[in-house]
Amino acid sequence: MYDSLVNNLEKLKAARQTLLRLHKLLIDRERELIEGIEGPLTHGAFLGMLLNSPDFQWLRRFSSSIAEVDELLSAKDGISMEMVDAQLAKLAAVVEMESDEYFAAKYQSALQQSSEIAGHHSEFIGHIGRSGDDA
Repeated sequence: MYDSLVNNLEKLKAARQTLLRLHKLLIDRERELIEGIEGPLTHGAFLGMLLNSPDFQWLRRFSSSIAEVDELLSAKDGISMEMVDAQLAKLAAVVEMESDEYFAAKYQSALQQSSEIAGHHSEFIGHIGRSGDDA
């Protein structure tokens, strides 16, 4: 049981790191796209758009999932196998494209246009142990 918990914790940590890199790549891509339309943006202006614009809502599922993993990993009361398994299942849902058409369109476009994003997506899927791949 302990070995399984340790293995799943390692999977969770690896998935979090990959999701963090994937999130950064997606943010960088969105910044390039928006600056191509509106011209250069300050860091503050772009951050404001990320946090407040409905056009960037689709990216928030990544940041909130990363924060949830961080909260779990910093839990002072200990971490159970059930908690880790539940978090891995939640992470699998981050890249699900069936329930949100806008997310699906934006994410699918990023996967098709960037081999680096597609590679991190595949790596993420490998970490969470999902058998299917939406890419």
